[in-house]
Amino acid sequence: MSELSFEQMLEESLKTIRTGEIVTGKVIDVKEDEIVLNIGFKSDGIIPRNEYTDDQNLDLATVVSVGDEMEAKVVKVNDGEGQVALSYKRLAADRGNKRLEEAFENHEVLTAKVAAVLDGGLSVVVEGARVFIPASLVSDTYEKDLSKYADQEIEFVITEFNPKRRRIIGDRKQLMVAKRAEMQKELFERIHPGDVVEGTIKNVTDFGAFIDLGGADGLLHISEMSWGRVESPKKVFKAGEKMRVLIKDINGDKIALSLKFPETNPWKDAAVKYAAGNIVTGRVARMTDFGAFVELEPGVDALLHVSQISRDHVDKPSDVLAIGQEIEAKVVDFNEDDRKISLSMKALQMQDMSQMDEDAPVYSDEE
Repeated sequence: MSELSFEQMLEESLKTIRTGEIVTGKVIDVKEDEIVLNIGFKSDGIIPRNEYTDDQNLDLATVVSVGDEMEAKVVKVNDGEGQVALSYKRLAADRGNKRLEEAFENHEVLTAKVAAVLDGGLSVVVEGARVFIPASLVSDTYEKDLSKYADQEIEFVITEFNPKRRRIIGDRKQLMVAKRAEMQKELFERIHPGDVVEGTIKNVTDFGAFIDLGGADGLLHISEMSWGRVESPKKVFKAGEKMRVLIKDINGDKIALSLKFPETNPWKDAAVKYAAGNIVTGRVARMTDFGAFVELEPGVDALLHVSQISRDHVDKPSDVLAIGQEIEAKVVDFNEDDRKISLSMKALQMQDMSQMDEDAPVYSDEE
């Protein structure tokens, strides 16, 4: 047998490697865009920046130092320049996929930071492996703009795992639905009609506002927003505002809310303030052909019949009155049971005339 040259003996003493193999090496050089590893092979291993990270602006010298030991995956045994092409990113993704597979099989709840907000959903990275969360599975309510989730840590479960097709799907919605169901159960066990609770305005419509009570939404109908009249809820309330509301009624999973707190009921002492014979001041709120409705205070309206507007004949209230006009009148009837109050400007005018007659001077025949 012929003797082997020193170079051949050295080459045979070095290990052999294959594409896809995991190798361990020591960093012998770091540049801005590549890492050089001594992997105990006849050639050094090279990790370019795009095989280390997705951040193409990252300076590798800021995260890796000469002398560090690290693992990488063999991409090519010969990259065309006699060196071994390595990937740290693919190794991390393989390990991440293994982690995701375990989470998928065990129905484990994962937590990760949102790496990117896409047109159709969110992308998160778990130990180097990417998970896609479709927009429909991001929340238990429709969200048109997902930008608020950028760089946020979120919880989710893996509902589909197929790394060969690069299809790993996450679901955040089912966690929120389950959590909300638990909160709803706790809420309905705790609240009762008559309770005063705090909530957050979720949505405002023309007929009312939906208030999030923490587990379930309650409806604050326009008729329950004030003891007085509310023309447009959208002019009074805004989404996101916190407020205290009264639980008016609970019917199944429907909660009716109110801002008509008993202690602020304007009819509580109305019998004294608006007793028959009292003179009151109010604002003309609305008119019909038969009379004008006068707001004495929010929640307390009185009827001023057309026949009681003036001593003179009036065809229509709008002939002599205007919406918003402040008037003074005498209470001629108070019905607490039906919450009806009748006013008369005419009676007040006649009273003034009578007073004038009494104050007029009296002359004797001798004068």
